[in-house]
Amino acid sequence: MAKKADSAKGVELQGEASVALNPLVGLAREDFLGTVGMMLRTTMTQPGVTLKVASDFASEVGNILTNQSELRPDAKDKRFGDPAWQQNPLYKWSMQYYLAAERGVKQWLDAVEMDELERTRVRFIAGMIVDSLAPTNTLIGNPSAIKKAMETGGQSLLRGLQNAYVDLTQNDGIVSQVDKRPFKVGENLATTPGSVILREPIMELIQYHPATEKVHEIPLLIIPPQINKAYINDLTPEKSMMRFQVMNGMQTFLISWRNPTIEHRDWGLETYVDAIIQAIDTVCAVTGSDKVNVSGACSGGITTATLLSKLAARGDTRVNSATFMVCVLNPKNDDSDAGALVSEHGLALARKRSAEKGILEGSSLARTFAWLRPNDLVWNYVVNNYLHGEDPPAFDILFWNNDATNLTGALHGDYLSLYETQPFEHQGEVTVAGHKLDGRNVTCDLFILGGVTDHITPWKACYRTTQLFGSKNVEFILSQSGHIQAILNPPGNPKAKYYRADGFPPPTPDAWLKTAKEVAGSWWPLWIEWLKARAGAEKPAPKTIGNKAFKPVGPAPGEYVFG
Repeated sequence: MAKKADSAKGVELQGEASVALNPLVGLAREDFLGTVGMMLRTTMTQPGVTLKVASDFASEVGNILTNQSELRPDAKDKRFGDPAWQQNPLYKWSMQYYLAAERGVKQWLDAVEMDELERTRVRFIAGMIVDSLAPTNTLIGNPSAIKKAMETGGQSLLRGLQNAYVDLTQNDGIVSQVDKRPFKVGENLATTPGSVILREPIMELIQYHPATEKVHEIPLLIIPPQINKAYINDLTPEKSMMRFQVMNGMQTFLISWRNPTIEHRDWGLETYVDAIIQAIDTVCAVTGSDKVNVSGACSGGITTATLLSKLAARGDTRVNSATFMVCVLNPKNDDSDAGALVSEHGLALARKRSAEKGILEGSSLARTFAWLRPNDLVWNYVVNNYLHGEDPPAFDILFWNNDATNLTGALHGDYLSLYETQPFEHQGEVTVAGHKLDGRNVTCDLFILGGVTDHITPWKACYRTTQLFGSKNVEFILSQSGHIQAILNPPGNPKAKYYRADGFPPPTPDAWLKTAKEVAGSWWPLWIEWLKARAGAEKPAPKTIGNKAFKPVGPAPGEYVFG
């Protein structure tokens, strides 16, 4: 049963606390160094503020050395959880010295005079630098690591060195976030029965076997992101959206994109949109339906939105409804602190570099994602893997997340152009994928999902999609999770909840939040009922997969997920 949100303000603050930099745009090292240089210049040009903060810091250091400091880490800061940080004077002084420096940097940022864009840039870069200087990131400064070394007779240090060597030689120098050994795609991941009924150089189209005696007439086509493997939709059986859909009588199809190499450098957004149109042709031919529901997540949602606009421009009305999950169509620099780092200079450099190489490598994207949240996605694993000598956790979502794919130079350039030209802000003015993009011509029903703690696509940015189309029936759901967990939120989790408001979404997320109600449980049942209402009548499930023109050429999950 729905109930009024306990704290709408709390939801808002969690969303604002997230930081996001579009990994497709990236951060140029020149912009990073430029921001550091601006910090140094500001220190020199505003000496009064700098001296005041330095004086306060020196006073606090005096308190630390005389055991009068009251500085304590945040209760949620897991870095200082070992009892030694409170019981050992040297470690306590080290921790308080670091916390005093961290507080001083924040005070300095609040006090210096600079415009808000500069302030957000400096805040993000300063946070990365301060996080990297935490004593917990070093062996001598980490009591739990030293205890581990003594308890194991130094074996933990040897294992840590071995883990570091493996990362340097086999993981592109990126600290491992997951133990990949327990997982095997096609064996304990991506196991929902299905068959590939179309294989093209750019994609495979998978049709999943019906799991019910009757199915709905209008099929569902899933359009995954181009920057990760498609099996995120079919992870473990408990987390599989594909399994959930077929168990609820949906005729389900999935596009599996090929992992491109340099020879595919010219595949741009138009190439991918045309491939989806071919997939729709195939789905309609196989099912006999003249309509199809579509769903796209993250960058797949950007492609889906472009598809909808292009079909509308052609007068093609086959898409009956569309779902957008954790997708931002009109990103803005002020969506987050990190977003402020994006500059024209950085965009130009990113385009030049990917065009010269032909592809944006998956390892580069993974590195960018990790440094958006360095404490959680970098230093946490440095301590666990290298200082403690432990294996990273065996976690299915992290396994998929680390199974990154390349992005063609052409598609990367197109995404950068979308960031620069903002076609959804300038409807009907910008040519995208061979037509003037105009979401106002799209009138199908929409279901839009955001995540409260999403640091990749902040929920308020996702919410703007509710206002970008000509659709009269739009549902916005806010899941109490982060980027991936917002999607993979199956029934059964006692902590799961989401937020929903009645009526057409108002112009701003703040206005929506005032009327949103908290609903306990997963949003999947709500979505499947929403889909069923738009999936036509039921009919007997097909006895075979594909048809005479589109015969099965191999079992799901296909071949491209292994590339």
